[in-house]
Amino acid sequence: MKNVFVINGFLEAGKTEFIKFTISQPYFQTSNTTLLIQCEEGEVEIEEALLRKTHTVVETIENKEDLTSSTLLNLEKKHKPERIIIEYNGMWQMSDLKMPWHWKLTQQVTIINAATFNMYFANMRSLISDMVKKSELIIFNRCDGLNKDLPTYKRNMMALNRNADIVFEDANGEINTTLDEELPFDVNADVIELLEETYGIWFFDTLDNPDRYNGKKVKFLAQIVKPDGFEKGYLVPGRSAMTCCADDIAFLGFVCKTDEADKYKKGDWVTLTAEIKMEFWKDYNGVGPVLHAVSITPAQAPKEEVINLV
Repeated sequence: MKNVFVINGFLEAGKTEFIKFTISQPYFQTSNTTLLIQCEEGEVEIEEALLRKTHTVVETIENKEDLTSSTLLNLEKKHKPERIIIEYNGMWQMSDLKMPWHWKLTQQVTIINAATFNMYFANMRSLISDMVKKSELIIFNRCDGLNKDLPTYKRNMMALNRNADIVFEDANGEINTTLDEELPFDVNADVIELLEETYGIWFFDTLDNPDRYNGKKVKFLAQIVKPDGFEKGYLVPGRSAMTCCADDIAFLGFVCKTDEADKYKKGDWVTLTAEIKMEFWKDYNGVGPVLHAVSITPAQAPKEEVINLV
């Protein structure tokens, strides 16, 4: 198997700078060949001295129709690399990347220029969704002066990919950013009441800051989901949410323990009041938010059943 690292992002996002930094690090050193396949040509080039020092050879594929399994296989035969890095073109769909069967995607990293993120997210949201949904690491660089916007950027990425590590960097390096924006609900209220426009913010803030909500009560309109084989006495209340388009609708909900689980079926609408406790749940593979129902009452479906996260 050949280990493959895919670095994607729009032109001038900083992909080449990231690759230069990575191949120069001691942990990434190898005495064998690294094949770097660049699918677009930006302003930054990798110096020949660094390529020689890191045993890296560069091949360029600028036309999408040339990026085929047979082309990649021929490059492997030519260079006999130990591993491959693909600097992917940000305007190409990730699903169009077809690799030889024995090439294994080891890691996918998305690089985003925070200074231009709003423009791309407003106009090319489907491309960003395709770009990040399978990335293990998402790096926002050039974050200088954008601190107030970063919580929103983080929430947008969490909506598209809950499992990715999200990192923010300014000119001085990595910065610590949480979703500590001014929240549109009172976290200190006896019961935190959520509206349609605040449910998504609460959901992702609960994931990002679990201690903030441990022991708190919350109330919201929810649709019931009951996965096949789900444990008796539990259900999942939540909301379907859209970040990009109809293809990116996801159900956002936490498991809920209730003696009334048998009264409700999948698709029912309820008004739920519950206490949030951070507990182990097998489907979380660890500790996470478990709702303990205080009251559940039937409710009418809302006019818009899918909420918009942005």
